[in-house]
Amino acid sequence: MAMESSVWNTCDYSHNVTFFYNWVGKKISTVWSTRDMVVIGLGLTVCLIVVLANIMVMVAISMNQRFHFPIYYLLGNMAAADLFAGIAYANLMLNTGPWTSTLTKEQWYIRGALIDISLTASVANLLAVAVERHQTIITMQLHSKMTKRRVVLLIVCIWAVSVIMGLVPSTIWNCECDLTDCSTIAPLYSRRFLIFWAVLNLLTFIIMVAMYTRIFVYVRYQSRYASQHNSEMRHSQTVINLMKTISIVLGAFVICWTPGLVTLLLDGLMGKASHANAYEKFCLVIAECNSLVNPIIYSLRDDEMRRTFKSILCFLCRRRADQRRGAPVVLAPIQPEETVGCVQKSEDLIICT
Repeated sequence: MAMESSVWNTCDYSHNVTFFYNWVGKKISTVWSTRDMVVIGLGLTVCLIVVLANIMVMVAISMNQRFHFPIYYLLGNMAAADLFAGIAYANLMLNTGPWTSTLTKEQWYIRGALIDISLTASVANLLAVAVERHQTIITMQLHSKMTKRRVVLLIVCIWAVSVIMGLVPSTIWNCECDLTDCSTIAPLYSRRFLIFWAVLNLLTFIIMVAMYTRIFVYVRYQSRYASQHNSEMRHSQTVINLMKTISIVLGAFVICWTPGLVTLLLDGLMGKASHANAYEKFCLVIAECNSLVNPIIYSLRDDEMRRTFKSILCFLCRRRADQRRGAPVVLAPIQPEETVGCVQKSEDLIICT
């Protein structure tokens, strides 16, 4: 028994992807079924919509000067993470099913790393938004005084950490040197890494929910005193509305990703006994839908964002029509002065209701 254990704990990098799938008992399809083709077709369609919708969010934040504040830059970076997730899921769809057996280990690791990077970037963005909101709303401000340079540095750090976390399984924490530690969902991943990964993200979810709960309690408490003054009440209501939008984004993210993280945790703790492969794809579909939810939330909750979306779509329609006539069309940036119902609170702060 000791000799058998030592054999499986010896590093052998000659094994291919199929070997690891066979080792954990995860079946690789040999032919394309109708179900597989339908799933891939729908999946790629959703990925295309995800990419286009989040590009629209990024363009809207860029062209509307009312969104040129740290909180919206972070939300724009979250849209970039969702866009990256759409690309990652498309890559997964194009390298799944019978195609899995043709992948090299490097290609397989890249496939998983892209999804890991997108998840880390989204979680880190939400955590950064939670900290930014906590700092500003405790003082009942709508926007923080963080400079653009610091925001850019924060965004760079978010993506640097995301890339590092995405590379961990392929470089230092996999099961190629310990086959007994292989995951059933991701056969080349270490079950101990999945436990670490799932627990880290779930704890981050709990911390963010606790922070937003504290912020809401504080804002509600302060709004009672602001009710005596119309201007302060309007400012307080604007803060609350923005917090509700961000909280809905956080809630959707937690709801969509928690089933997948719990599945990874069970796989890491129980291995084959967890039967995680039975509901793996279901959890993946829910997680993919999250990247499509945020643009919908913005359009439903934020009148200014919805108005900007309409401007972009109208511009595209006019451009297509004018191209047929040979007339040029220019999309001008939306100025804060164009927004109806804005209150100038300070030299650099404009509140719209």
